[in-house]
Amino acid sequence: MAKWLVKSEPDECGIDDFAADPQSVIPWDGVRNYQARNFLCQMAEGDEVFLYHSSCRHIGVAGIVKVVRGPYPDAAQFDSHSPYFDPKSSPENPRWTSVDMRYVRTLPSLVSLATLKSAPELADLPLVNKGSRLSVMPVSEPEWQAILRLAE
Repeated sequence: MAKWLVKSEPDECGIDDFAADPQSVIPWDGVRNYQARNFLCQMAEGDEVFLYHSSCRHIGVAGIVKVVRGPYPDAAQFDSHSPYFDPKSSPENPRWTSVDMRYVRTLPSLVSLATLKSAPELADLPLVNKGSRLSVMPVSEPEWQAILRLAE
């Protein structure tokens, strides 16, 4: 199984939204960056995902969710009333992808961006590199384990 990190603003969809109903499935949609979309397309059922809270007071890795349905066309791209509408996309030729995720657990403590940046074993993680703004990115197994240790 692959490991990933996704970024979201907690007031839009944070770990508390997943934890509120641990059995519910939340579609991860609205991704409108081609590289991030390509990573979504690589996700598979069973992959584990760190949920990173961004654009908020307490920025960092907050919890773990799991992919329960692999990539499928993001319905919002076809909805002209959605902020994620894409007039260049069609059901015959969709441009954007969603995956469904379910809650696994909240980390014992939030792993802040400063903590992530200070960990030498995370130096290659795109999240900590200057200028990286991807909302979806792969995480290697050693990076995954390092983040889990930092959360204890």
